[in-house]
Amino acid sequence: MTYQSPRIYIYKITFEEVPYYYYGVHKEKYFNEEYWGSPITNKWCWELYTAKKKILQLFDFTDEGWLKAQEIEERLIKPFFNTDKWCLNESCGGKVSLKVLRESGNKCYELGLGVHSLTKEQRSENGKRTGKISGKKGGKKVYELGIGVHGRTKEQMSEDGKQGGKKSYELKIGIHGITKEQMVENGRKCGNRTYELGIAIHGQSKEKMTENGRKGGKIGGKKTSSQRWMCLETGFITNAGALSNYQKKNGIDTSKRVRIV
Repeated sequence: MTYQSPRIYIYKITFEEVPYYYYGVHKEKYFNEEYWGSPITNKWCWELYTAKKKILQLFDFTDEGWLKAQEIEERLIKPFFNTDKWCLNESCGGKVSLKVLRESGNKCYELGLGVHSLTKEQRSENGKRTGKISGKKGGKKVYELGIGVHGRTKEQMSEDGKQGGKKSYELKIGIHGITKEQMVENGRKCGNRTYELGIAIHGQSKEKMTENGRKGGKIGGKKTSSQRWMCLETGFITNAGALSNYQKKNGIDTSKRVRIV
């Protein structure tokens, strides 16, 4: 590079009358080319006030120098972008400012473009489809990577359940934050609603309910005996029936329990 060669540099624009400022990077077409930035949204500031430019750093006039200059420009703008009202930069590293986003959103709304061209019904339907697809893909990926709940052993999940049950009881949240009267009332409302809609058990014939009852009796007995419940006062663990007898025998409220398996 000679003294008269075109340059790549980072600069800062300030204004004599106001504290606004602007950072930029420029690649000259010829040495000492007159250049005062390329503002679009805030061009008014250049037109109203007296701009002053200071070159902050020079770079090699190469592809590597240009990339390096852009990288440093982004680092300069980032701390002030969207936070300092005096910063006039409306983009940073490919991101645009909140002001530009708002203006673009308002324009799309006025012209009925993009999502604003859809009816409420269409947006709702698109949301349902996207949710199903994203949910399936996300769940599959989490399972494959063994992260989240899939990254925990049965023992760890069992321990989480114990701790969660104790904490809920102590804080009186969830089911422990509802009185017996409220639970009865909630159950009554749900029962009436399922009856009105003819769903769940109310959607089955008498023959079907009889058959399900037979099957359920056999399976339910096995499942119930294999369940494990814990007393929230003593930590004693056994099946539901045995725990009831244990708590009654020791004068403990039988509602103070949590299922762990």
